[in-house]
Amino acid sequence: MKIIVGLGNIGEKYENTRHNVGFMFISEVINEIEKKLHKTVEMVENPKFKAQIGKFSYNGEDFLLVKPTTFMNLSGEAISKILNFYKESPENLFVIYDDVDLPLGKIRIRDKGSAGTHNGIKSVIQQLGTENFTRIRIGIESRGVSSPKQQDISDFVLSRFKEEELSEVKKAIEEGINELKKLVISK
Repeated sequence: MKIIVGLGNIGEKYENTRHNVGFMFISEVINEIEKKLHKTVEMVENPKFKAQIGKFSYNGEDFLLVKPTTFMNLSGEAISKILNFYKESPENLFVIYDDVDLPLGKIRIRDKGSAGTHNGIKSVIQQLGTENFTRIRIGIESRGVSSPKQQDISDFVLSRFKEEELSEVKKAIEEGINELKKLVISK
C-alpha cells in the first residue's frame, strides 16, 4: 500500500493558507481520481489515526490518502499510527508539504533528508525515527519577495495566498501530482 499524506492544519480558519498546500494537494488528487478514474474517494475522519483518510485502488495497488487532524506540528503522530496499523515501511510513504524556502510554485522531490525549518516534518522524522521517506515540497514563496522580510514566519505560513499567486500554486500542485504518479508506479 502506498500512503500519500498532505500536511496542513485542520479547520476552516486555515483553508487556502500557505501552510495547507499539502491538504490542497490531496483534494486535487481526489478530484483527479474522480474525474479520470470515475471512482469516488471519501475522506473519513478516523480518531484512532488522528487523521482523515480515503482509500482507493488502481491497477491492483491500494492507496491511502491522508490529512492529519493533529495540526501541522504533530503530524508525525498520525503518520506513525497509520504506518504501524498497516504495517507499512517509510519507503511507501509520500509526504507533501509547503516549503517557505522555495520560490512560489516550485517543487522539489527528495527520498530522504532533514526537516530543515519545517516543524511538521520534524514531527514525522521524530515519530518514525527515520528521514528515509519521499517528500514533495511545494514552494510557497520566501518572505521578502511577496511579503516583508521582517514578517514572522508563523504569520507568513498561516496567511492566505493572494489571488494572483493561486494560479502558480495550482500549477505546482498539478506538476507535483504528475511527479507523484511516476513515483508510486515505479516504486
